[in-house]
Amino acid sequence: MLNVIWLALIVISIVVAAVNGRIEAVNQAAFEGAKTGVTVCFGLLSVLAFWMGMMRIAEKAGLLEGLARLLSPIISRLFPDVPKGHPAMGYILSNMSANLLGLGNAATPMGLKAMEELQKLNPDKKNATPAMCTLLAINTASITLIPTTMIAIRMQYGSANPVEIVGTTLLASFGATIVALGLDRWHRYRYHRKSG
Repeated sequence: MLNVIWLALIVISIVVAAVNGRIEAVNQAAFEGAKTGVTVCFGLLSVLAFWMGMMRIAEKAGLLEGLARLLSPIISRLFPDVPKGHPAMGYILSNMSANLLGLGNAATPMGLKAMEELQKLNPDKKNATPAMCTLLAINTASITLIPTTMIAIRMQYGSANPVEIVGTTLLASFGATIVALGLDRWHRYRYHRKSG
């Protein structure tokens, strides 16, 4: 559906530009947008490569394993339906660790694998389980300690202090995670009350 909306916006803008005799403005904007997109991507790639390298070093040093051990009691309470030692737990912990470090691009494959593993536990393959909904809520809100992508974008556009957003990002993402978990628990309570 989203693809249809984007296509409609593009087609409508081209038609309106043609009717108004400003098709050259659309052409120029398309090329400027592509140029800006490539420039931003190169800046993001360098920062992402740096943080992925740091994540790899942290993994080799045992930092991620320690972070996973630290988060393990919290995760087992958030996902009571998932058996201890199930592969989904490992993927959930990896996903949350990457999100904590602001590496959303690195967290996505782990989140997808966690969903695949949670689907294996799902007795009703057409509906999401409460654990899947919890993972989605946490992954969407996600507490972020270091917003690496935003820092990279701010650096790319010449911000005087690209890291000044760390405190507000931490506060906003913490608040969003609390609200997401609260709503998740409320819906889970309602689901169990209906079915029980």
